[in-house]
Amino acid sequence: MSTLSHNISRVKPSPTIAMSSLATQMKSEGRDIISLSAGEPDFDTPDHIKDAAIEAIKSGKTKYTDPDGMKILKEAVCTKFKVENNLTYNPNQISIGTGGKQILYNALMATINPGDEVIIPAPYWVSYPDMVLLAGGRPVFIEASSKNKYKISPEQLEKAITDKTKWFIFNSPSNPTGAGYSKNELKELTEILIKFPNVLIMTDDMYEHLAYDDFLFSTPAEVEPNLFERTLTCNGVSKAYAMTGWRIGFAGGPENLIRAMRKIQSQSTSNPCTISQWAALAALNGQKNFIDKNNEKFVRRRNLVVGKLNQIEGISCPMPEGAFYVYPDISGLIGKKTQNGQVISSDEDFCRSLLEEVGVAVVFGSAFGLSPNFRISYATSDELLTDACKRIKNFCVSLT
Repeated sequence: MSTLSHNISRVKPSPTIAMSSLATQMKSEGRDIISLSAGEPDFDTPDHIKDAAIEAIKSGKTKYTDPDGMKILKEAVCTKFKVENNLTYNPNQISIGTGGKQILYNALMATINPGDEVIIPAPYWVSYPDMVLLAGGRPVFIEASSKNKYKISPEQLEKAITDKTKWFIFNSPSNPTGAGYSKNELKELTEILIKFPNVLIMTDDMYEHLAYDDFLFSTPAEVEPNLFERTLTCNGVSKAYAMTGWRIGFAGGPENLIRAMRKIQSQSTSNPCTISQWAALAALNGQKNFIDKNNEKFVRRRNLVVGKLNQIEGISCPMPEGAFYVYPDISGLIGKKTQNGQVISSDEDFCRSLLEEVGVAVVFGSAFGLSPNFRISYATSDELLTDACKRIKNFCVSLT
C-alpha cells in the first residue's frame, strides 16, 4: 500500500532546479561547467537593503508578525501599486508571502475545486501547471509560438475559455521567453476577459522592472479597470531588487480571496521571515537607481547572446522585451547526431549532450511546455556568456 498522496504523483520536481543541481554536481567533480540555468540575477542585494535587515536584527525585530505580513509592509505595497501601476488597494487586500511562489500557490489552493480549469500560455514558468495539479485543477495550455514572439492571440484565449475555466494565468515579461505584451496587446486580451465574468485573472508581474528598449510595462487591471475585482496582481522583490533568497512576494486582490489566502498561510508557514520583511520594506521605500544600472547590463548581455545564437545554423532566437532569458528554437538541429553517435531527437537530448560534451548547462524547452527549444538565463558575466555561446556554436557545428 502506498503511503503517499495521489496528488504527489501528479507533479514533478522542478526541471530548472534539477539542471542547476546537475551542473553544480559536475562542477564539484572538477568539470569546467558554465551554468546558464538558474533564474536569478548575479548582482548582489543593494547595501541599503542589507543594512535594513542588519538593523532589524540588532534592534530585536525578530518576532512573529501577522501571518501574511506586517501592516507597514502591506502599506508600502499599497503605495507601490498606486504609484507604479495606478491600482488602489488597502492593506486588507494585500498578502505577503514567502516568495512569489507561495502567493500563487495559496491563491490556487484557496479557489480551485476538482474539475476547474486554469488557462496557461505555453511556454510557461515550470511551476504553474504543477501548482494547478496539486490544487486538484486541470491546466489548459495555449501555445505561443516563436513566430508570434511567444505571445498568445485574443482568438486563442477566447477559444480556450469554457464554463469550467476558473483562472487565466498571465506572465509578462515572461519566464522563460522574456516576451512582453505591449499595452495594446494586453488591451486586446482584456477585452476577451471582459466577456467572461466568471474567469479570474492571476497576473505574475515579477519581472515588471526588467523591461528594455522602448517596451513599457502594463498590468491587466491597470489596462482594464473593470477587471480589478477579479484580478490577483502578483509581484515581489526577488528579481528587480536581486533578493531571490530573501523570499518575499506579495499580491493585491479581492479582499475575500486575500482572506482565504491568509487562512491557508496561517496553517502552513505562518509569516514570512521577519528580517526579510524589513529588508523588503527598505527595498520598496528606498532609492531604486540601481535598477536602471543593472538593466543596462542586462540589455548588453541580451544583445550579445541573441546576436551570437542567431549566427548558429539551426538556431533561431527572437529578441525578448524583458526579464533575463532567451528561448531559442532549435528545430533545425533535431535529428542530427553528436560526435558520440547520440541522436538529438528532442530538446532534452540537446541540452543533456550540450552539458556533457561542452559543459554548458541550460534548461530544455519541454520543461516549459514548448519544444524544441531551450532556455538560457543571461544573468551572468559577459565573459561567461561569450564563452558559453562559443561552446554552444562549437557543439552545434559538430553535429552531423
